[in-house]
Amino acid sequence: MTSSTTSVTAAVDRPLPNAEGAKHSWLEVRGVRLHIAEYGTGAPVLLLHGFPQHWFAWHRVAVLSAGRRLICPDLRGFGWSEQTRRGYDIDGLSDDMLALLDALGLDRVDLVGHDWGAHVGFRLCLRAPERFRGYLALNVAHPWARQRAILPNLWRQWYTAFVEYPVIGRAVLRRWPGFCRFLLRHQVAGQSVWQADELAEFSAAAQAGAHAGQAMFWQYVVREIPALLRGRWRGERLTVPTVLLGGERDNVFPPSMLAGGESHADDLTVRIVPGVGHFLPRESPHVVAGAMRELFVTGR
Repeated sequence: MTSSTTSVTAAVDRPLPNAEGAKHSWLEVRGVRLHIAEYGTGAPVLLLHGFPQHWFAWHRVAVLSAGRRLICPDLRGFGWSEQTRRGYDIDGLSDDMLALLDALGLDRVDLVGHDWGAHVGFRLCLRAPERFRGYLALNVAHPWARQRAILPNLWRQWYTAFVEYPVIGRAVLRRWPGFCRFLLRHQVAGQSVWQADELAEFSAAAQAGAHAGQAMFWQYVVREIPALLRGRWRGERLTVPTVLLGGERDNVFPPSMLAGGESHADDLTVRIVPGVGHFLPRESPHVVAGAMRELFVTGR
């Protein structure tokens, strides 16, 4: 493992954003060099970012989470992690995270996931529940979303048509940075939540990781959607204690899409945060940090 606090050239030749208290390292797992940002010490928590973000998505939550060791990896191909031709399906990304825990010598951790990272988080909890004490999922539908809730909301996924198709999706992400800035601004309840440097950073990261972004969306189309239509997860049960937080004004996964998973879980609670949209770690970091304290420290 190598460490730095400035820049890396193995995956992305860009300076890292400045985040107080973050320590950076790179670790090779499953043949890919992953970047990890860590904050603090204490019981370990693995935090998985969404699209179009990377480890820096958690920096405002981190300053509110003293007493925990926050492990914030960049998923394969994102941020400062290495891009590979393949491996961007949910199972592949989950395998990366299990291998990362093994490499770090961590048998069991708490888990937080946002957006795409929350998809990976649900898969991890279903595949390897013994590795996770609790799971906080943010701004995502669970694997048992009801079709009567999904169908009226399919239009909300309009933007994926610009990203998911090979060649076209990579071109959009590489050559049209305004596209990601638009998504970031219009998927929050109030556009003023973002600072200009954050918008610039995440849009630049999406350009650099264009292949990974397009491939992840495409793998969802060819693998996950058919599996959902077949009812692949209908017989699976979630045994990890889980809290699912959604935004009242989330225009990607509205509250109606988050209901109905309780019968498939031993301990699943859904909470809707008033007045916020799709980026809870940025819009309401205090709510996310508070939910982590409640679920991971005092129990439920």
